[in-house]
Amino acid sequence: MENSYLISKVSEIEDWVISIRRDFHQFPELGMEEYRTRDRIVEYLIEMDIDHYIVANTGVVGIIRGRESGKTVALRADIDALPIDDKKEVPYRSRIEGKMHACGHDAHTAILLGVARILKDMEEDIKGNVKLLFQPAEETVGGALPMIEGGVLENPYVDGVFGLHVDNSLKTGQIGIKYGQMKAASDMIKIIIHGKNSHGAYPQNGIDAISIAGQVIVALQTIVSRNVDPRSSAVVTLGTIEGGYARNIIADKVEMAGIVRTLDENARDLVIHKVKTIVEDIPKAMGGHGELIRTESYTALLNDDSMVDIVKKNGVKLLGMENVYEMPYPSYGVEDFAYFTEERPAVFFHLGSGNEQKGIIHSGHTPYFDIDEECLSRGILLQVANVLEFLDD
Repeated sequence: MENSYLISKVSEIEDWVISIRRDFHQFPELGMEEYRTRDRIVEYLIEMDIDHYIVANTGVVGIIRGRESGKTVALRADIDALPIDDKKEVPYRSRIEGKMHACGHDAHTAILLGVARILKDMEEDIKGNVKLLFQPAEETVGGALPMIEGGVLENPYVDGVFGLHVDNSLKTGQIGIKYGQMKAASDMIKIIIHGKNSHGAYPQNGIDAISIAGQVIVALQTIVSRNVDPRSSAVVTLGTIEGGYARNIIADKVEMAGIVRTLDENARDLVIHKVKTIVEDIPKAMGGHGELIRTESYTALLNDDSMVDIVKKNGVKLLGMENVYEMPYPSYGVEDFAYFTEERPAVFFHLGSGNEQKGIIHSGHTPYFDIDEECLSRGILLQVANVLEFLDD
């Protein structure tokens, strides 16, 4: 299909897509609370006469069936917002206090609805099927997994999945791709140190949980530097610490919380084992007791090289070679699209949304985050081209 035809089709719906994005931006909803968002998505799918169903409570799946049988490809957009106050001075600023689309999920949703409209108009020429996955809770519990468990990759069987994320570190008109590993795995950790209370004047009668916690903290910082292979890498972060009652009382309990990020499963297993050993053995040696509570979060995101090839090919064709940036290193950020990459050949790429001249320079998860809305049409164009390339291959 000629590039000029697709560009023309996308141009025709550009204002419509921007209006959708701004509507979602004004009414953000947190993970697994996206009821208005879900219902609005359903309204748009009904208007476009696209078959759909609800999954994972607030997720939506749309299905476009081509005239000819063939493969099935899925496109994913996350739909949830963040608990952040929107401090931008724009007409479409969040109307919900303490909630904001500070990571661009409103843009992802609008892009996917734009893709749906283009592909629905072309369904007579499509060979195969397209599944539209509007996924909740990427920022919290990871809505990808319950959607997969709800069968979104079956009936019909999905052969490949495409996902994207806006990125203000890239200019509008650019994309970022990464072969192989793109995102880290993460594990949330809670550490509880138990000691024994005593009067501060008589420390010999107590077991100081704060002193023990200090030793544990120091030891944890040696895991990466002294246990992880330098050719691999990991990050161990403690973000909170709480303990004690008064300045003259030996504390009997300290709680700390943090996160471990790793790039491969061997490093992940090693680091968690070392954390557990330190948390249990150091307090024991000092007369106390330590416990580790680990909550496994997202797995590492590994792109399928053949899927990256498709995105790269279309990026070069539609945006120019100079605007396709191959990321040299994986990110230590996490992304629950990783669950899709575990199940099917899949690719996740970054869509440039920054524009210094427009003041679009703030990164995600900050109260001034915004996007250059010209990126929406680029995202639609690329995803439509990715679908057609995949189904025709």
